[in-house]
Amino acid sequence: MEINYLLLFATALIPLAVGALWYSNALFGKIWFRESGMTEEKMNAGNMLLIFGLSYLFGLFLSNGLAAWSVHQLMTENLFVMQPGYAEQSGEYYEFFQNFITKYSGLHRSFGHGAAHGVMAAFTLALPLIAINALFERRGWKYISVHFGYWLVVMVLMCGVISQYL
Repeated sequence: MEINYLLLFATALIPLAVGALWYSNALFGKIWFRESGMTEEKMNAGNMLLIFGLSYLFGLFLSNGLAAWSVHQLMTENLFVMQPGYAEQSGEYYEFFQNFITKYSGLHRSFGHGAAHGVMAAFTLALPLIAINALFERRGWKYISVHFGYWLVVMVLMCGVISQYL
């Protein structure tokens, strides 16, 4: 199955784009500042090139992981890749998967289906990770809600785009 790597590079920008709006004063920036103890001094002290560069790199990791989460055909291929002949593009397993992709490559490949997977990913991955850290940091539910809302929107958009266009 061919993967559109340019799309994965593009969807890795979604967390940055949504974050610029989500954490702005127009939306939840003031609540985030208050609940996290963030100050203007802390904001201005960071190396923004490093922060944005690493954020983009982590966005690439996330795009790759969410592709497997939201495109069923990718996970199906994983059943066969280690079987004899598959790497050489020959044999029973390779032929079976090629027939499968020919017949079912478009199944569940829509923005809406991907968005549903984004909701599932947000509730089963993002929320527990954020909430566990926040509980040990003695953060409140506003803090958890701001960050979870951000990841919910990000994962819905990323999975939706990936499912539709990958």
